[in-house]
Amino acid sequence: MAASKVDGPAIGIDLGTTYSCVAVWRHDRGEVIANDQGNRLTPSCVAFTISERLVGEAAVNQAALNPTNTIFGENYTHQLFHQSLI
Repeated sequence: MAASKVDGPAIGIDLGTTYSCVAVWRHDRGEVIANDQGNRLTPSCVAFTISERLVGEAAVNQAALNPTNTIFGENYTHQLFHQSLI
């Protein structure tokens, strides 16, 4: 099977256990994309409150007040992931 040419940039996503990032390949080099706060790395953290879902730095910033509903860099064998798939 012949490879087909795709126009446009390619992206890569690194979902790390501590930090995650997204990069784009364009102009013959990789460039890490900054998040909404201007940082190139985003903490691998999510949190849930009664009214919202928080990700990255927003989740880390509230972790001390909401530790039960804050998840840091878990793998996909965590019990919460399996419950959400049922």
